Amino acid sequence: MASTTFQRLPKNMIPVNYVIKLKPDLQALTFDGEEEVELEAGICKLSLKYTGNLNDELRGFYRSSYKTTSGEQRYAAVTHFEATGARRAFPCWDEPAIRATFDIILIVPKERVALSNMPVKQEKPWEGDSSLKEVIFERTPVMSTYLVAFVVGEYDFVEAVDANGVKVRVYTPPQKQEQGLFALEVAVKTLPFYGNYFQLAYDLPKLDLIAVADFPIGAMENWGLIIYRETALLVDPVESSAGMKQWVSLVVGHELAHNWFGNLVTMGYLLPSCSLLQEWWTHLWLKEGFASWIEYLCVDHCFPEFDVWTQFVTADLGKALTLDAMRNSHPIEIEVRHPSEVDEIFDAISYSKGASVIRMLHSYLGDQDFCKGMNLYLIRHQYKSACTADLWAALEEVSGKPVASIMSTWTSQAGFPVLKVTQKWEEDKCVLEITQRKFSAEPLPDGSSKDDKNLWMVPITVITKSSPKEPVSTALMEADTITIPLQAKDGEWIKINAGTVSVYRVQYSSEMLNALVNGIQTGTLLPTDRFGIQSDLYALCRSGLVNSVEFLQVVETFTAEDNYTVWKDLLSNLHELGKLLQYTKAYSHFNNFVIRLLQPTFMRLGWDSKAGEGHLTAILRELVLSKMGAAGANSIIAEARKRFQAHCSETEIIPGDLRSPVYITVLSHGNKETLESMLKLYRTADSSEEKTRIIHSLGCLKDETLIAQVLRFSISDEVKSQDCPFVIGATAQTAQGRELAWQFVKDNFCELHRRYSSTTLFARLIKMTIADFATEKKAADIKSFFKQNPATSAARTVQQCCENIHVNALWLERDAELVKEFLQGRYQAVCTSN
Repeated sequence: MASTTFQRLPKNMIPVNYVIKLKPDLQALTFDGEEEVELEAGICKLSLKYTGNLNDELRGFYRSSYKTTSGEQRYAAVTHFEATGARRAFPCWDEPAIRATFDIILIVPKERVALSNMPVKQEKPWEGDSSLKEVIFERTPVMSTYLVAFVVGEYDFVEAVDANGVKVRVYTPPQKQEQGLFALEVAVKTLPFYGNYFQLAYDLPKLDLIAVADFPIGAMENWGLIIYRETALLVDPVESSAGMKQWVSLVVGHELAHNWFGNLVTMGYLLPSCSLLQEWWTHLWLKEGFASWIEYLCVDHCFPEFDVWTQFVTADLGKALTLDAMRNSHPIEIEVRHPSEVDEIFDAISYSKGASVIRMLHSYLGDQDFCKGMNLYLIRHQYKSACTADLWAALEEVSGKPVASIMSTWTSQAGFPVLKVTQKWEEDKCVLEITQRKFSAEPLPDGSSKDDKNLWMVPITVITKSSPKEPVSTALMEADTITIPLQAKDGEWIKINAGTVSVYRVQYSSEMLNALVNGIQTGTLLPTDRFGIQSDLYALCRSGLVNSVEFLQVVETFTAEDNYTVWKDLLSNLHELGKLLQYTKAYSHFNNFVIRLLQPTFMRLGWDSKAGEGHLTAILRELVLSKMGAAGANSIIAEARKRFQAHCSETEIIPGDLRSPVYITVLSHGNKETLESMLKLYRTADSSEEKTRIIHSLGCLKDETLIAQVLRFSISDEVKSQDCPFVIGATAQTAQGRELAWQFVKDNFCELHRRYSSTTLFARLIKMTIADFATEKKAADIKSFFKQNPATSAARTVQQCCENIHVNALWLERDAELVKEFLQGRYQAVCTSN
């Protein structure tokens, strides 16, 4: 949370160029540094010599471990500087608005690969030791310190040249070049696509993408040298799942977008009227929100068959709305006073809500004006810093629409509205009456929120059964109420927020909701609109604005659903509901509900792929089998066990698309022998994707002794530091595992805090472990623990989790008995034949 004092750098002396020479020792795990900094106006040069450790904290200049084919453990030296990690590698003015050029020199073992932002200018033997070489890189463009990067290690690569002559390389672990080919294909298509979209070409002579063994986040957009986790870049042509290919394409698209938004134009301002830098990481969303939106545009261009824009509504919009409904959310633009606060805003607000408001604005302005405005913004501010107001000014100048006025209501205040919609008939016209108020996961008893004075300028689009694809009415809601007349037939469905593009929830009258349910059953609503109806209804039931049984009754109408994204969100909502029902006697009946809901889809898909089926069918099958297996469908369990045994004995290897559902199913109903078989697969796995797949499945175990074994395993040398939080978090998916995981975190807090407190992994660990408890007593225990053990970098996360626990407790108190009666009355029979 916000510190009381700024910790910021004065601007009375600004660097112009850094010459940085580093000599990492990959055995002693230290490094020597020399640095010369030219200061503004040529006043003087600052010369420094220093030493440092290649730390094990995944931040700064750190070590990444890997094993050779013979089993020998070795180390690479890797950097991760965002947000304030550069100061751990070289003394610097480590704020994004203070840009300079960089000359990087690395002295490394001659058999190792050395990479930095720019191409190699010269490579020669090092005078001090014939076993070392000196690698001198070209000078960088003017850029921020957090974008500087260097890597030293053993890597192979594949390369190609894009349509504009830029050399693109994907670096992989030794002898795994083929796993870099898919990412190379995406990158070579994406660079020219973005250059054409922005009407501004990529400005460096080369672009390297590298997969490293240990990395705290998915990837980092260092200019000219983008660093990825192996699971965010590598695709095995045989063993990778369809979902992994889609994930890699989105991450590559996201990071390459930063070459324009973030690298070429960086957030932050140097204001001449003040001795301090007034804008710092406040405008983080400007690069992350934009990249999180345009990655979908890129992937849709490269792989239209992925249908990623439909998936956006659950992957980003849904995620944003869930977090932003909390009192302890924050505005998109948030003042950051201290370095320890920066990591906390790398969250669903900066990324997913930022992307969602950009998508809403793009729809409102139209693609042509939006593109022109982007070009004007980038041209005007290239190689400089900018803030949110600069983007709005460019878009407003081109479009002639009040962009700043509209968008300030979305970026400067936390939260979003819920629109309450009713209809009435006046002669032959339907008249919609719409009111807005702030939506809250925990409204006051009268249904209002604590911030009812908040208002948003809301773009409204309306579709009907007669016109399901093109809006019959559009409006800009500027007050708390609006009336919209439209041509509609009596009794036909009417939906607000066509395509679920805008950032709000909708609460319909019973009459309107019933008509929409008919639209779901008849298939006249498009997938994004079917998604929006159930997504909004779930949020309303969780907040107490509608009855939870009403949500389940609407869910029952989705048995004929065939769209992956709709199922993905619906089942995610049911999963969250199921975690609460674990604390009641209705959980077994709830599982029967899930199995019966999915049975028609499973019967259509089956276990095995069919000739000619598409990408979305493959990932839907994976989702359905995983949920039915976890829920206890007997036929799924039997088949999964059969395939697992054949896989372990190597008589029939499970295809990549089926491994997660098989692993989840056998572990959900497994024993000690199952766990040992799974750990054997983990220990012999050669790919990071397979190891990640396994560790995410381990949390499905239900036996407390086995869960405790998994938790001990999480901090062993067998699990990479980057993966440990996800092993712990996975065990918290069950009621018994949650208790054990939280106790484990408390018992090992000092070590976990040391490892992760300076990375975004720490807040994620805390959230995964504690957010799904459901009693006030547990919330009090958590608050007490963190009062005695402060965790500055996760303070907001702890508050959000405690609020979520409170909302869970209220939900159980309000609706648990009603849901139990509904489920017992209709889903009591055990599904032995499924």
